[in-house]
Amino acid sequence: MAQVTVTIDSKTYRMACEEGQEEHLSELAGRFDRYVGHLKDQFGEIGDLRITVMAGIMVMDELHELQRRMRGLEAEVETLKKTRDTVLSRAEKTDHDLAEALTQVTGKIEKIAHKLAGQKA
Repeated sequence: MAQVTVTIDSKTYRMACEEGQEEHLSELAGRFDRYVGHLKDQFGEIGDLRITVMAGIMVMDELHELQRRMRGLEAEVETLKKTRDTVLSRAEKTDHDLAEALTQVTGKIEKIAHKLAGQKA
């Protein structure tokens, strides 16, 4: 396991993570530190634990909102897939009908061409 030292609210913490995840963990800690800093700016020194809990709740609220938006986007994608499938099915039927109509027209044109050429069909 890799080791990373992160700083949150001017305090350093040594944390373990999987190899290759060090930068990601540092970025996450930095983002969380910004939440803590924002809350300290708003409320002042109200206690480390309370600030940390409030920052955690803010993160969870953001996560909840993103999950809600993701569910909406997934539903929209599903609707678009169904619409695409319907359109493709209709296009396939139209192509088939058009091919059939062209075959019939071609047959009629050939009959007319044979008649004009003096041949019997």
